[in-house]
Amino acid sequence: MTVDQRVWTQASGWSTPATPLSRDASMVLLFGSTAALQSPELIASLTVDYPQALFFGSSTAGEIAGTRVLDHSLIATALSFSHTAVRSALVPLSECPNSRQAGESLARQLPPSWELPGSPAPLTHVLVLSDGLQVNGSELVNGITQALPKGVTLTGGLAGDGDAFRTTVVLCGAHAQSGVVAAVGFYGNRLRVGFASQGGWDPFGPERLITRSAGNVLRELDGMSALALYKQYLGEHSKALPSTGLLFPLSIREPDSDAAPVVRTILAIDENDQSMTFAGDVPEGSYARLMKANFERLIDGAVGAARTSQAAIGAASPEFALLISCVGRRLVLRQRVEDEVEGVRDIFGSRCPLAGFYSYGEISPFAPGARCELHNQTMTITTFQEI
Repeated sequence: MTVDQRVWTQASGWSTPATPLSRDASMVLLFGSTAALQSPELIASLTVDYPQALFFGSSTAGEIAGTRVLDHSLIATALSFSHTAVRSALVPLSECPNSRQAGESLARQLPPSWELPGSPAPLTHVLVLSDGLQVNGSELVNGITQALPKGVTLTGGLAGDGDAFRTTVVLCGAHAQSGVVAAVGFYGNRLRVGFASQGGWDPFGPERLITRSAGNVLRELDGMSALALYKQYLGEHSKALPSTGLLFPLSIREPDSDAAPVVRTILAIDENDQSMTFAGDVPEGSYARLMKANFERLIDGAVGAARTSQAAIGAASPEFALLISCVGRRLVLRQRVEDEVEGVRDIFGSRCPLAGFYSYGEISPFAPGARCELHNQTMTITTFQEI
């Protein structure tokens, strides 16, 4: 497996020579601004260098290239596999009644095996990228995992749009689109994939019962208006909702469950019915508690995710690591945002290429063997190694 990475900016153009490491690249991951992803000229320049590659990516709330975090750029990471095949799938959300069925439809487009030289290769891992604003991420994940063959793992994320929350796009093939969810299936017995997701937020205030909600829309906590309570705790920060909600996510705990709580971030508020819409489900009967940032624990969370994903593949330095971190973490860390990426690099070493983006939601199990879920405010890492 070889990796070729280059960075485009408006000021400097592409950062590396036009000749790539391999014209036989299997896929090119693309993370960047909406404008860059929708530029026919930029995408066409890459198709010349990688004529056989599958193009796959999304808009972001910040791009990760090595230990740099950039804005308004385009990060192209070409992956050339020796013993692994990739196949894509795409579903317009408008063609499905809900996010769960969109996930099921997407997963069913990926065959359980693919013919490689010598023998059929099983589907081993799926990477999913979704529109970040028009989806219930929890239901999407539930639909995909239910339809995938047993033992196939899943990671990915929701596209971003900075802190604007206006338009997100996903690219699968030659064109970037809003309102779609797409996936890449990895086929082969010689690909090892590790993954982990960790946060680093501290709870504050009382835990409250969710007494009225529907899917990812929260209306009441302890029988009171959820939005009014939220504003009460946020004080001056409430004037800039929903963007300031990224600084104060909710921890959701299922009653009578040993599962770790999941964190949910606000996508929108409705003043008329005093409700809040989150990136994933906030089920009635669960318990919610506000969270706030702890700088050092956020960075420790990124390092912990790196260690867990590294151990899963049994390699001191993965051949490639995909980092998907939450936009809320970036807004909190501000000028220290590269600290969490540098912490990951310290674990993997300088030989492992890093690429990724800041998202509106992260998709991964907490660790290998755990259930795949939508997360917010975490650093999720997927590591790849061919043997």
